[in-house]
Amino acid sequence: MAIKAGFFTKSLANSQSKNKYQLINRIMIEELEAWFFGDIPALTKAYPKVSKSLSQNAKYRDPDDIKGGTWEALEKVLQGKGYHQGGLEKLRAARDISPHMNPTENTSKSFQVFYRCLLEIIEYEKN
Repeated sequence: MAIKAGFFTKSLANSQSKNKYQLINRIMIEELEAWFFGDIPALTKAYPKVSKSLSQNAKYRDPDDIKGGTWEALEKVLQGKGYHQGGLEKLRAARDISPHMNPTENTSKSFQVFYRCLLEIIEYEKN
């Protein structure tokens, strides 16, 4: 689909080394909220009532392996502290949390894969 849309993918560039790529294909398996659990300091800056020691709770240590769904877990944590009482507003939560995120410190493995791909594209474009 990417090639049909006119993008030059990394795998295609690797087979034709003279060309620069524009796209790295990745499939995101877990929900975006796992990335928020991967950056508890960002979460607590956006929502100060949330415990800064949340990541010490065994349930949240591996943000990509939170059982029962990460958006449901985030909703429960936030509602327990008085936020998003009418239900988790995902877009609002993303806007609240993401400005505080530190990509190099995020503990979500899926986030780190995504982040490394972005850095790779940026570095590739410099050359």
